[in-house]
Amino acid sequence: MLEEIKQAIIRGDAKKATELVSKALAENISVEKILNEGLIAGMNVVGVKFKNNEFYVPEVLIAARAMNQAMAILQPEIAKAGIKPQGKVAIGTVKGDLHDIGKNLVSMMWKGAGFEVIDLGIDVPEEKFVEAAKNGAQLIGLSALLTTTMPAMKDVIEKLKAEGIRDKVKVIIGGAPVTQAYADEIGADGYAPDAGSAVDKAKELLGLQ
Repeated sequence: MLEEIKQAIIRGDAKKATELVSKALAENISVEKILNEGLIAGMNVVGVKFKNNEFYVPEVLIAARAMNQAMAILQPEIAKAGIKPQGKVAIGTVKGDLHDIGKNLVSMMWKGAGFEVIDLGIDVPEEKFVEAAKNGAQLIGLSALLTTTMPAMKDVIEKLKAEGIRDKVKVIIGGAPVTQAYADEIGADGYAPDAGSAVDKAKELLGLQ
């Protein structure tokens, strides 16, 4: 049953995934197992396939939709079982930048990996990222698709320093023009070239792998 749930997520079959989750709950399969060995295991495979260019954006979006619908059924049970997320993360496209596909993909992949995700949206000012960090986000993801908005990433890091909380939060950056060299230059903790890598990097930075 758990393998079937996993495969339904990979295929992006939302109807099958929700049916199977309901069935698994009715058969008293533990919520933790359904979550970890079914839904998250499926999204992990999607992430790997995306990283290896075996899946593209449409497949990831379809899988994420299936995951979200199945999670809607599981969510009340997760709350009852007291299962905590892997960590709390925030993500947004930096000030001046209105692109959101990359950010949305990372957000979905992080949710799929078991993180609590605060999506701050697009054109996000430094203060919003700082506020998220003050409200318990352990990691902040900054996205930029334009070379002209990349300096806003540095502004966020400087603002975190000015507020005295830079050492309390990890910062990961990404987006088409962004590089590891730029991450090093502005003092970010990590860089992810794609959504699949963003999951690995977040886990690594938070000491989860």
